[in-house]
Amino acid sequence: MMEAKDIVICDLDGNVIDGKLQPSSDLPTHLVLYKAWPQIRAIVHTHSPWATMLAQAGVDLEPLGTTHADTFFGSVPCTRELIQEEIEGAYEEQTGQVIVKTFEERHIAPEQVPAVLVASHGPFAWGHDPKEAVENALILEQCAWMAIIDRLIDPSLSAVQLCLLDRHYQRKHGKNATYGQH
Repeated sequence: MMEAKDIVICDLDGNVIDGKLQPSSDLPTHLVLYKAWPQIRAIVHTHSPWATMLAQAGVDLEPLGTTHADTFFGSVPCTRELIQEEIEGAYEEQTGQVIVKTFEERHIAPEQVPAVLVASHGPFAWGHDPKEAVENALILEQCAWMAIIDRLIDPSLSAVQLCLLDRHYQRKHGKNATYGQH
């Protein structure tokens, strides 16, 4: 089990600042995201089973209900597969580049959709701090689980209505948010 003393602190150039262990092999991916999106302050990469199933299938996690809409303002995208040259080269850095490019091409704000599914790999989630990044990873996993079961129940299920998506997202994240304690 990982403990606080096991965390390795690195700067944005990947230099170890504090810690006795080696940084994650995914550090180059994280560095690309931190540099591209300075508003995020923590990243979590998991291989949680339900979100990973969607990543392995290469499909987006569509917003099917309000649980999704409370955190993700639209679909959580799945990236394209990396090409052979990206895999054989600076693989982890290229993973970050593909994530950033996916958000740019689809005009997705990373603070409105704080997660991604990397094709044939798994999910990444982020937030303003480690607690929020972990919460977003947990919510992503729960939404992936519900979406897969929902599709088994009704394969023709459509995404939640845009007005309901907007209402649920804005009541929690909008400038006049009313959800939760302030």
